[in-house]
Amino acid sequence: MKVLFIGGTGIISTAVSQLAVNKGIDLYLFNRGNSNEFLPQGAKVIVGNINDYDNTKSQLDKHEFDVVVDWIAFTPDDIERDIKLFKNKTKQFIFISSASVYQKPLEHYLITESTPISNPFWEYARNKIASEYRLCEEYSKTGFPYTIVRPSFTYGVTLIPAVVTNNKMPMTLIDRIRKGKKVIVPGDGTSLWVMTHNSDFAKGFVGLLGNEDAIGEVFHITSDEVLTWDQIIKTIGEVAGAEPNIVHIPSDLINHYAPDIGAGLLGDKSTSVVFDNSKIKEFIPEFECTVKYKEGITRSLKWIENHPKYCGIDQETNAVIDRIISKYELAFE
Repeated sequence: MKVLFIGGTGIISTAVSQLAVNKGIDLYLFNRGNSNEFLPQGAKVIVGNINDYDNTKSQLDKHEFDVVVDWIAFTPDDIERDIKLFKNKTKQFIFISSASVYQKPLEHYLITESTPISNPFWEYARNKIASEYRLCEEYSKTGFPYTIVRPSFTYGVTLIPAVVTNNKMPMTLIDRIRKGKKVIVPGDGTSLWVMTHNSDFAKGFVGLLGNEDAIGEVFHITSDEVLTWDQIIKTIGEVAGAEPNIVHIPSDLINHYAPDIGAGLLGDKSTSVVFDNSKIKEFIPEFECTVKYKEGITRSLKWIENHPKYCGIDQETNAVIDRIISKYELAFE
């Protein structure tokens, strides 16, 4: 099976790329060639910029792929470009959407793929929704062979999953916890959430590659382990060797002072989520998530501490967190 990943070296896609190669898939990665650290041995790289349509077309026209996966499409314009590039050039096109597309607030706590999609709080989610609609439209008109996958919060060795911090500099949160500085948990800390290790996600995803039954279908792929946000942060503290000094702050207030963070809270992480993974298990019977959150965080922290370039502290985010906390605490003076 010949497969093209647009991207392929991100937090989620790295694990999928590795597993795909391990399974004997003839994997091509089309990207800018800037993230070779996580390039799996055996994958072939085509260097290019997907947003340069003419150059991309000239490089890919010589190929036909059984499956194309776009890991970095975010808007309907991106999907429009992909339809032009890959119509009649692939047997399956997989769009990476997001579990944030599910309705906010939820009508029912248990999320299935049939849960309505609507998100008035977050532009990112609305763009993913519009992209899904465009694919459905093209499928009904021309039979464009899409499959949609909706990840929720998925992490790997380079990430310490948190909610009010800079995930690109994961030691920022660890540093605050170890120094006894206050860390923010939105709401009262009891909202339910699901963290999925990228190696587990990969098991379900790779099973969809070339799966004819998955054409025209939508899947989310998540762990079945459900935690509260307090449990999530306290587990990070346990692994880091310090008790987190948690302060609970309403998401609305966080959004007021840091809308870049707040949009993702109001449109995603402040809503309790529990995912029903029956559908992916029906299509991929061998799919099972085996990496518990504490184990995953232990792996991440060990890896990050052994790679100094990932150990920087984001002082700008620290300042934002301190400002939000100070504004919140003024109410109690």
